Amino acid sequence: MRRSTRAAVTAVGHFLPETRLTNQDLTQMVDTTDEWIKSRTGIEERRILKGESMGVSYMASRAAQEILKKRGMTADEIDVIIVATVTADMSFPATACLVQAEIGATNAWGFDLSAACSGFLFALNTGAGFIESGRAEKVLVIGSDKMSSITDYTDRKTCVLFGDAAAAVLLEPDSQGYGLMDSVLRVDGKGWEALCMLGGGSLHPPTHETVDQKMHYIHQDGKTVFRIAVKGMADVAVELMERNDLTGDDIRYLVPHQANQRIIDAVARRMDLDPQRVMLNISRYGNTTAATIPLCLHDWEEQLKRGDNLVIAAFGGGYTWGATYLRWGYDYAVSPS
Repeated sequence: MRRSTRAAVTAVGHFLPETRLTNQDLTQMVDTTDEWIKSRTGIEERRILKGESMGVSYMASRAAQEILKKRGMTADEIDVIIVATVTADMSFPATACLVQAEIGATNAWGFDLSAACSGFLFALNTGAGFIESGRAEKVLVIGSDKMSSITDYTDRKTCVLFGDAAAAVLLEPDSQGYGLMDSVLRVDGKGWEALCMLGGGSLHPPTHETVDQKMHYIHQDGKTVFRIAVKGMADVAVELMERNDLTGDDIRYLVPHQANQRIIDAVARRMDLDPQRVMLNISRYGNTTAATIPLCLHDWEEQLKRGDNLVIAAFGGGYTWGATYLRWGYDYAVSPS
């Protein structure tokens, strides 16, 4: 069914902590080298949020405030706030509630969405549903994660990967053929043990034992996840292209989750896409989980033109994965106001 109203991205915002954790810093913490990290991941440094009372909501609120400033809007115009995260400030209330209060979005309701590294992609599609149905006019979709809070800095397999950040988009209705065009979304819980955090939930609530066993840190079987992520992201991206009659030449940019340079390269090859048309910032920020995709959109915003075809692809714990076809809705110099 053809949709007369689509959800278009009309603004992007971000927040990056000031503290940088470089590969050289990590060599003082675990048995690793700068060359080992770069050759296997493409990461050179990552940002770390430090300071009392600074969690995911702190970063998410600042990303949202940047959007409000850029669009010349007041917070009471926002209808819905969706925060994608796996490192919420607390189990409840939802981070979206804390963001709503912090930015003064008095007319908004909202919720958190947990889908690991696919979180922003899933939240984007969820937010689009509110726009397309006519139930909302302005939806904030935020990806924000403080991965340093669940990273074991004695485990060289995982501590080199992750960083902290937040980034967000504003979705608004569009009837001129721009916005979210199509998506392929998948989950498969059979392999969850390869990428998870065992402690902290109702199955393994916090105890001295769970802390001693390091169950409150992220666990990853890197080789298994790498193999499945390459196939998963590439398969859905190609499926999306085929059913929308797109070739590599039609796509302005691939916007991939920034987990590993080698995964991104493999997906681009399957899509027959020139490497110059792949958004990359993994070297500067590492894997910020739900924040990586909107952070790319922020970093490339000035280069995007109205009508540009973007394919967004992600893979995360769960397993969760998917791809979305987004037709960009504005030129940077003449963004909606």
